[in-house]
Amino acid sequence: MLKVGLTGGIGSGKSEVSGRLAKHGAVVIDADRIAREVVEPGTPGLAAVVAEFGEGVLLPDGGLDRPKVGSIVFSDPERLAALNAIVHPLVGKRTQELMEAAPEDAILVYDVPLLAENGLGEMYDLVVVVDAPVETQLERLTGRRGMTGEDARARIAAQASREDRRAIAHHVIDNSGSLDDLRAQVDDLWKDLTRRAQTAEPMPEQ
Repeated sequence: MLKVGLTGGIGSGKSEVSGRLAKHGAVVIDADRIAREVVEPGTPGLAAVVAEFGEGVLLPDGGLDRPKVGSIVFSDPERLAALNAIVHPLVGKRTQELMEAAPEDAILVYDVPLLAENGLGEMYDLVVVVDAPVETQLERLTGRRGMTGEDARARIAAQASREDRRAIAHHVIDNSGSLDDLRAQVDDLWKDLTRRAQTAEPMPEQ
């Protein structure tokens, strides 16, 4: 089993990369998706978030108002730490369950937004970083996701810098160009991962 850590800043295009790797045959474990699952209505995770942040973070249907929570935590490191203390252990437990269920010969891709921030690089055989200029991130967040410029900058600032992410990377995917450029890079990456998985080739130096 080849364990690949995939990360990138918000708006970098990491989800596009993980989706294409999944189409190639990778087993993708998406930390963001799991983070949503562990705070769904009726879960202990949601109850803990409400106990910490109040019922004002709930939608009328009882679900978590994620934009509301985001506006609270991404401009306040202490509140962000409180949220992470609730969610991260739950995500870790579910991730372990999915990993144990994967085939022994799988190329396992962990889509982890906060890989660099939490010092998780050593958990993986290979770390792939999807990189884009901050200006490009801002354009995507405000244009495609409808964030305000202030919210977008706060979320980018709450994450590791581009330099910090690149420092832990074995492989960097440059997503400052077109979608076709990105897909070509992912296809080349998949060929490399497949070769390493089949030959037990040593990992490149960071």
